[in-house]
Amino acid sequence: MSTEDTNSHEHTVDQQVRDIAEVAAVEIITTAAVHLMSAAAVKCGLAEGDDANELKDLDEARKLITALAGLVTAGAPEIGSQHAAPLRDGLRSLQLAFREASLIPDEPGKGPGEKYTGPVS
Repeated sequence: MSTEDTNSHEHTVDQQVRDIAEVAAVEIITTAAVHLMSAAAVKCGLAEGDDANELKDLDEARKLITALAGLVTAGAPEIGSQHAAPLRDGLRSLQLAFREASLIPDEPGKGPGEKYTGPVS
């Protein structure tokens, strides 16, 4: 890498750090949650299109939903109910979709994220 390339790269990184510093924590938390929700929905087979079933991977969905539950549970007091309520609703919908997609349902309280949210029905 040339000196010019290195300086350009450092400027880009510095700009990205300044940009992220201007973003409120609530936006970062909700954005992360939305990314987890979107990925979990795809892995639950809820994607649009003919290949939705091919993209389904419940093992991956379980991990994503559990991570989302942890984030929402831990972040809710910090981001306030107006931001947390829709995230909780989305999480619950994903937990129910997972349960519906599973051939062998988990016991109540043992589904993805339920150690953080309690049983979902």
